[in-house]
Amino acid sequence: MIEDGLKSSRWPIMRLINTEEAESKPEQGQGDSEMEEELKNFIKVWITTILCLCYCHYIVSRLIPKGLLRLISLLPVFYLFITTPLTLHSFHLCGLTIFFLVGLGIFKLLLFSFNLGPLSPPQPSLFHFISIACLPIKIKQNPNPKSTQKPRNPVGLPNKSIVVAVKALLLGLVIHSYEYRPHLHPYVILALYCCNMYLALDILLALSATPARALFGFELEPQSNEPYLSTSLQDFWGRRWNLMVTNILRPSVYDPIRRVSARVIGARWARLPEVMATFAVSGLMHEVIYYYITRVQPTWEVTWFFVLHGLCVVVEVEVKKAVTGRWGVHPVA
Repeated sequence: MIEDGLKSSRWPIMRLINTEEAESKPEQGQGDSEMEEELKNFIKVWITTILCLCYCHYIVSRLIPKGLLRLISLLPVFYLFITTPLTLHSFHLCGLTIFFLVGLGIFKLLLFSFNLGPLSPPQPSLFHFISIACLPIKIKQNPNPKSTQKPRNPVGLPNKSIVVAVKALLLGLVIHSYEYRPHLHPYVILALYCCNMYLALDILLALSATPARALFGFELEPQSNEPYLSTSLQDFWGRRWNLMVTNILRPSVYDPIRRVSARVIGARWARLPEVMATFAVSGLMHEVIYYYITRVQPTWEVTWFFVLHGLCVVVEVEVKKAVTGRWGVHPVA
């Protein structure tokens, strides 16, 4: 029963793994031509993306005032960001593009419409603008001048490059262990898939920030903060895991819902709709990413997973308020 459940395409993580496996085993005589066509489509998508961002930088930011008019002027860009990745079918190229354009880029441009978010005020350089719009990075608003000269590294902590190298080694071991799947317990396989997703995303975020630091000397906000040290769901989702998405959803979903809710139901109960709305949007984002990669009809399990976590976070926050000063788990780091 467990093995059948894991093999079922209804498991979102299994849909991704099945897609990756199908991609790695093309039929003879078709692999090279399909990959060549996929690379051509990948280049077309990113050329289109760069042209769209040139339009945003040179025309929208300079000639169109913030607000509804700027939002309307960006609708063609949103359309292209959503439709052009549909020409991609490979797990890695499609997943990478969707995360950058649909998962982050559209939200950054939505905030840009109202002169908010990481793209506002507009960057003086086109390359800066494109980097911030496409990559999962956020420039520190008030960087410490001393930190740009000589980064501080507390005694006893390994260098970040060493950490990334170790994580890459672990990812390689996890991928190699898939060869022994017939001999592993289904729950062990599921744990390996979860480790695969965490390590791959963490390495991707670290590598995507490298060009911005090396070429432009940006001092960036941390993209992740050792999520395995989380002491609660609130700590995990709000302060540790995939902070680029958190930093985008806070001004685009959380803050607007909070302002409206505070007026309608009061500040005391505003936390419920603002947290639930943020987790629901995050769930829909993940559902869309799964659809682009697998092209399988959504089951909405991912959305309900995030809605459930949002409800748990609300309950956790209220419980913490009720027991403040009595007990609590202190952050590890």
